[in-house]
Amino acid sequence: MRLLLAGSAAALSVIAFALPAGAAGFDAAREAKNFAITQERQAEYDTPAYQQRLATIGAQNFTAATKAQAADPARNFSNNVCWSMQNGCAGDIRLYNWGPKHYGIVRKVLFTARDGATLSGHVWATRSGPARRPGVVITDGSVQADEALYWFAAQTLAKEGYVVLTFDPQGQGQSDTFGTGADRMAGVPAQSDGRPFYDGTEDALNFFLSTPKHHYSPVRSCTSGSSHAPKQFRRVRRGLDTAYNPLWHLINRSEIGLAGHSYGAAGVSYIGQWDRRVKAIVAWDNLGGPGPTSGSVPGTKGRSLGEQGCPADPAARRTVRIHTPALGISADYGLPPTPNTSQPDPKAKSLWSFRYSKAGVDTGEIIIRGGSHLDFSYIPNQAFGASLRGPDLSNWYTVAWFDKYLKHERSADRRLLSSRWRHDRISQRVDPRHDPNAFSFYYPSRLDIHKFGGKHVVCSNLRRGCSALYQQDGVRGPFRYAHIDQTPD
Repeated sequence: MRLLLAGSAAALSVIAFALPAGAAGFDAAREAKNFAITQERQAEYDTPAYQQRLATIGAQNFTAATKAQAADPARNFSNNVCWSMQNGCAGDIRLYNWGPKHYGIVRKVLFTARDGATLSGHVWATRSGPARRPGVVITDGSVQADEALYWFAAQTLAKEGYVVLTFDPQGQGQSDTFGTGADRMAGVPAQSDGRPFYDGTEDALNFFLSTPKHHYSPVRSCTSGSSHAPKQFRRVRRGLDTAYNPLWHLINRSEIGLAGHSYGAAGVSYIGQWDRRVKAIVAWDNLGGPGPTSGSVPGTKGRSLGEQGCPADPAARRTVRIHTPALGISADYGLPPTPNTSQPDPKAKSLWSFRYSKAGVDTGEIIIRGGSHLDFSYIPNQAFGASLRGPDLSNWYTVAWFDKYLKHERSADRRLLSSRWRHDRISQRVDPRHDPNAFSFYYPSRLDIHKFGGKHVVCSNLRRGCSALYQQDGVRGPFRYAHIDQTPD
């Protein structure tokens, strides 16, 4: 799963594939066209102008990262895959003008995790908007991801009236690879330890809710029981770490959501149930359960993600009751995207969503037709196939879910139950089969929610449609995050 960002022809080539005859009902020709959707996104970034700008931004990022490491030698992030934010690690470079062009506010932050690692992140908001707004913390996926790959989602949420924190968990991007002292190897390597995506989410949430009266202080280490608060305070005094969330004054602390991708999705699925401050969850590939080892591996049965134990506080690893509304968003293909050779299990993507339904908690699972695990992180590199419309569809449902459960907007019902993605003209224009329906035909997308007023609605197959769907959702024109993110504040 390591990110290969070399510009070699081998890394950028698209491997041809042959599809053998599968089980009854499997259409190999249809599958070939469906899998071709994973090559759509490159049309956005595979132009001379974009590539030239990507190279320029990458060079600037490399210089900035090198200077940051030299100016703060106590940090140790230069061994991480995406530490320099070059090439595919740069994310969508169309969005780098957020601050300079006054599209919104962004503040760089550094803070100390419970094991002593310095975590790097950004806080996003707009100048216009209510005095108090809901907040959302976004947690990266593992190895192949740094926070810049999720700025497209953070900026859209900020434009829609949220304060958002993106951050790199330990071992990702520009956060430290190692902890400190007795906790040096805690969370190492992140993708097998898991704690940076679980405990790290909780640390990020604690920082997000810090204020001038209550400065951020890391909780004690799960491994050793040590406190690394002295490191945080020492670095704050030296002007290195951030004492508290610089946009704290905009946050409505009673309305907090979590979003995460891949291993980050497993982390937020658990922490969102474990921490009562969290009122809504969106898990991008894919929704997991309310236990420390019940994260979901997309498209599999019985495989799970989790975190290592907590010797200093075993109660921090308890399984809790499902109570927080949670939406999963996934895609037809995994990582790396590989074509189907037989008919997949139609319920494979929605296992945890069904369990949420059984618990009586609002939930859903949206599956992007022809999308991949990489639809949720913008990687401008041909070796990482993703659909064109997946990020827009994902942002649409992410915003609508948080609008319903954090803003409590009645219009959110109409947007969650919109028919627009069954008749998306942009999908129709770029699709090999000219199919306007953006929902998977392999895996039924579902919603199980209570509308404002109390009516219980279950739509078990959004592609096919149901009587609860709205033809008019109140939003004009196609939904495109790149347009939304680049509008004046």
